[in-house]
Amino acid sequence: MTTTPDSPQPSHPTAPTPPAAPTAPAAPAGRTAEDARALLARLTAEDAPPFALLHRRNPELPPGAADRVEVLIGELTEVDSLAGIPLPAAGEAPGTGGAVPDVLALVPFRQIRERGFEVREDGTPLYVLRVREHLALPLAEAVAALPVEPVELADGAFDIPDDTYAATVRRVLEEEIAQGEGANFVVRRDFTGTLRGYSPAVALTLFRRLLLQERGAYWTHLVHTGRAGGGRVLVGASPEVHVRMTAGAVTMNPISGTYRYPAGGPTVEHLLEFLHDPKEIDELSMVVDEELKMMCTVGDLGGRVVGPRLREMSRLAHTEYELVGRTTLDAREVLRETMFAATVTGSPVENACRVIARHEPTGRGYYAGALALIGRDEHGRQTVDSPILIRTADIDASGRLTVKVGATLVRHSTPEGEVAETWAKASGVLRALGVPVPTEAVAGRPAAQPRVPAARAAGSVPGAPGATGPGATGPGAALAADPRVAAALAARREVLAPFWLRDDATVRPAAVGQPALVVDCADTFTAMLAHLLRSLGLRTRVLRFDDRRLPGALAEHDGLVVLGPGPGDPEDADDPRMARMRRLTRHLLAGGLPAGGFTAAESRARRRPLLGVCLGHEMLAAELGLPLRRRRTPHQGAQLPVEVFGERQLVGFYNSFTAVCDEERAQRLALRGIEVSRDAATGEVHALRGPGLVGLQFHPESVLTVHGVDIVSRAVRELCEPAATGAPARR
Repeated sequence: MTTTPDSPQPSHPTAPTPPAAPTAPAAPAGRTAEDARALLARLTAEDAPPFALLHRRNPELPPGAADRVEVLIGELTEVDSLAGIPLPAAGEAPGTGGAVPDVLALVPFRQIRERGFEVREDGTPLYVLRVREHLALPLAEAVAALPVEPVELADGAFDIPDDTYAATVRRVLEEEIAQGEGANFVVRRDFTGTLRGYSPAVALTLFRRLLLQERGAYWTHLVHTGRAGGGRVLVGASPEVHVRMTAGAVTMNPISGTYRYPAGGPTVEHLLEFLHDPKEIDELSMVVDEELKMMCTVGDLGGRVVGPRLREMSRLAHTEYELVGRTTLDAREVLRETMFAATVTGSPVENACRVIARHEPTGRGYYAGALALIGRDEHGRQTVDSPILIRTADIDASGRLTVKVGATLVRHSTPEGEVAETWAKASGVLRALGVPVPTEAVAGRPAAQPRVPAARAAGSVPGAPGATGPGATGPGAALAADPRVAAALAARREVLAPFWLRDDATVRPAAVGQPALVVDCADTFTAMLAHLLRSLGLRTRVLRFDDRRLPGALAEHDGLVVLGPGPGDPEDADDPRMARMRRLTRHLLAGGLPAGGFTAAESRARRRPLLGVCLGHEMLAAELGLPLRRRRTPHQGAQLPVEVFGERQLVGFYNSFTAVCDEERAQRLALRGIEVSRDAATGEVHALRGPGLVGLQFHPESVLTVHGVDIVSRAVRELCEPAATGAPARR
């Protein structure tokens, strides 16, 4: 069965309906709504227990759940790792209350070290709120019960001035993206200040203001750690899902591309300019690829791309996709393998962490981490609802406040535009604080840092035109409903790979049952490659280039070897990763002759068929005698039409370096039976093939390569020469 691809939809995506939807949270038996409101009022006391207030727009919750504010009260503990989060045994029934939250985890960015990635160690704790009481208030009643206090922020300013941040943007573009370290990177700066006369009631007032004025948030949240956590408070309105899991269904929600509303308000014309901006289009496509890597890691059957959609908020709008799949992993494993989205790190994530450590002078704290509400449905199956911790104020017990924001830097970025993006992203929380956001700063023009303390009378909601109560939409609420906007979103979908858009794609097997070994060179695009190869019938295994098992695995392997992509300069002799990949490529091309790192005993197998992708392709080209050059303009995240062995293809590139081949070299290679697909004007090699080898500079597994599965299928058939079965293989 083949389903029709989803058409673009307006804001607030709807995920596939799970087999058994959880019931709405409700007050425990014997507790009235009035009791609950009284309890909410008592949470301002100095000895208040750890608690959380959550307004969730999770489409998998029952109807009406988005019109409630949940109150979670419990005990706070600190654990070292995600595996240490205490959960009931799998399948343990939740009891008579239906779906219940067991814990709320506060996951700091430093936990990404659990994936072996580099990170600045700042000691931010991984807290777990073990839920003892869970009740819900109608949204209007919660707003009425929350305190209304004056809010005054002293000395509010970004820690890094606009011009300094702009200089950082330039360095990242020139020293990282142009040098092939990755396709995009998120570098943050912090808006800091002190709340005068701070008390927990002030934090609750900020939460109330965000409920009233910030539409479009996935979660609006306040988490108070109580005395056990030093009185720390996180209050914010995050637009973005980190990951959801319900009855084995997994959802991720990459959001990228920021339309900053102009001073006069958003218009369809301005929005259409944004939707057709190549920088914004590429930015979203790149994060979809990066999160598909994660989905293919946690999902049993890869993932499906839904959208694109428009996420409208009070001062800006984002473009987004939704990724859906299924998993059999434990909730904590899913959280671990999805740390953290490319929208807050970059791509590839592993190298993005190194870039972040180089360009951010301090640790990130909870910024770009996640909240994770883990529970069980009425059948005892694990559930996860987790937003990314962005657009959030981190407040200590003294009232010192930090709002951390970052811009996504891509090859089309301008320093001025990324400075403006940080102002726009901070504006939602800053307005709740009463901080005036300079119009010229959001528009991308130089602005003075706002340092004027901004006090507001009790009850006011600053800077929210038209926001008169819960659910108010403000300007631009109907942008996504305009047919021209729908058409622009649909046009984006039309140039993505159908393989990733269908729920039940059917492809013809290329090598049923044959083995494939994929060598990961620090870029988990290999997870997508592996999924694609499995869909073609190959038994596929992935090992990292530095895995101690790799030499032995190669010695025993008698099938296709895929040399995967990776960041960096392929000719950097001082990079151990590049040196090892070069030796490995030479070893494989030599047909089993011993090479550095491989003993004679490990090298006795015959020459294996080779497929090189991006960096793997560059390694093959270099060993065949082709020079490698850095491109003047990086092709990181570029979708371009090129000729591939006589056919015009629309493909996705993620390279800053390329092999080049002139006519003389092409003729010499042809005498050896090697065909080169190259740009006639520049000599850049897009693909090559010969006896037992195929190299592809572009990424056939990317959503940007429209017919990627067909390209790989033909390559596998040529390399493996399988017996044709004619039977379809299902993803």
